[in-house]
Amino acid sequence: MEYFLTVVEESSFTRAAELLHVSQPALSHQVKALERSVGGELLERLPRGVRLTQMGRAYLPHAELAVRSAEQARRAARAAAGAEGGELHIAAIHAVAVGVLPDVFARWRREHPGVALVLHEYGTTEALEEQIERGTADLAVGPEPLHWRGPVVRFDEEEIVLVVPFDDRLAGRTSVRLEELADHTWVRCAMEPVVDGRPFLDQVCGRAGFRPRTAVWTEHTSSAVRMAAAGVGIATAPLHVVRGAVGEDCVVLPADPPWRRALTVFSRVELTGAAAAFARLLVESGEGAGRVYGACGYG
Repeated sequence: MEYFLTVVEESSFTRAAELLHVSQPALSHQVKALERSVGGELLERLPRGVRLTQMGRAYLPHAELAVRSAEQARRAARAAAGAEGGELHIAAIHAVAVGVLPDVFARWRREHPGVALVLHEYGTTEALEEQIERGTADLAVGPEPLHWRGPVVRFDEEEIVLVVPFDDRLAGRTSVRLEELADHTWVRCAMEPVVDGRPFLDQVCGRAGFRPRTAVWTEHTSSAVRMAAAGVGIATAPLHVVRGAVGEDCVVLPADPPWRRALTVFSRVELTGAAAAFARLLVESGEGAGRVYGACGYG
């Protein structure tokens, strides 16, 4: 399967053989053996390269998951034993990676120096869940996933706050109701959560009786916060990102009522070994005791 995937990725038996450090005849023999085992051709050999057959397209995602799962099993075994060279792959929402994980990673390195951490960052919860389903990482850190079949453990709660510059007329307030912001412009981010099929800000502003006027769209939460601090418009961001990663050059305003949602660690399979140890560190870093947690949106 690994040979097959490499040929697909490279679109060439020659380049795949070089990457795998095997001879091209040996590689072709192994792929042919795989095709015999599944009962048909997976690859169409072309004068310049290869392409997937209909069977190959159906087979590909399952082969990807199987190969990743085999690698995951090897990593888990080495990490559980604390073996030098063991790895733990962690997938996370970008905002959580920036605002929450640095301190947890630092503690992990002190307590588990033999097990390296590999971080995979994603902009949306949809992308995070898709990648953990495909076996890209051993566990995921982010908002509680909907309809998840594996274990989910709550370790903390994040609050989404409003960010304004120091000279904004709202800067002296302790909180603000959304209705008061109808005449403001907004800095929006591509990483903005989607709740019940709609971008979070569109949903809550709609309930408050207005449509947010967008001044700038950004790719990253940290960029949106910087834009808001400069006076481009109001931004929304997790509090841990604003204070923990971006800095103190802006004013943070809690919404009234507050916007909060659970942060969780979740996996496709039971959390054991290094994965369970990392989950325990997250729980200890959070404000509440970890437990299996139900669905949660922004309150």
